[in-house]
Amino acid sequence: MVLIHGIFDTFTIFNTMAAYLTQRGWEVHRFDLKPNRGFLGLDRLAQQITDYVDNTFSPNQPFDLVGFSMGGIVSRYYIQRLGGIDRVQRFITISSPHNGTWTAYFYVTPGTVQMRPNSEFLKDLNQDLHQLNQLNFTSIWTPFDGMILPANSSQLPVGQEIKLDILLHAWMVRDPRSLKTVAEVLSQPIKSSAIKP
Repeated sequence: MVLIHGIFDTFTIFNTMAAYLTQRGWEVHRFDLKPNRGFLGLDRLAQQITDYVDNTFSPNQPFDLVGFSMGGIVSRYYIQRLGGIDRVQRFITISSPHNGTWTAYFYVTPGTVQMRPNSEFLKDLNQDLHQLNQLNFTSIWTPFDGMILPANSSQLPVGQEIKLDILLHAWMVRDPRSLKTVAEVLSQPIKSSAIKP
């Protein structure tokens, strides 16, 4: 599986989750999106997922993908626009602004502009989000999120939705309830439509 971090983060934000999942038998991969401060558009960051996957896994090898915060949107672009739909079996977003976040107005960069509510970037992704029905998609979010505003921006009308009462955005990748939920979702059988040839 591959873990994709959010804005201002590095792969170290997943230290607790990576250790938890590795202990339970998963092979966990993670890397730094560069730059991590929104200076590149999310579409260009998504190309880094393509490059990492192509350089790390054998051709056509399926894998699971977990994206936190901005990383969930970057991952969606990889899946929906860069061919990831043909490789990803299970896809989990954690506190990702699928419908934008008002906090993106506080910091003006190409990446944050794309994460504003009603941005052209998000409208484009959301117009064919039904693609996510081809794989096991789950959105995990908290109603107490102070980074994703409104918090229910993490909801999508496809896949599975899991709401956890966790108090802080960053805790969503460290709280024991979240870790347990991610492991449970990754253990679910793969949809027949998500089995890659």
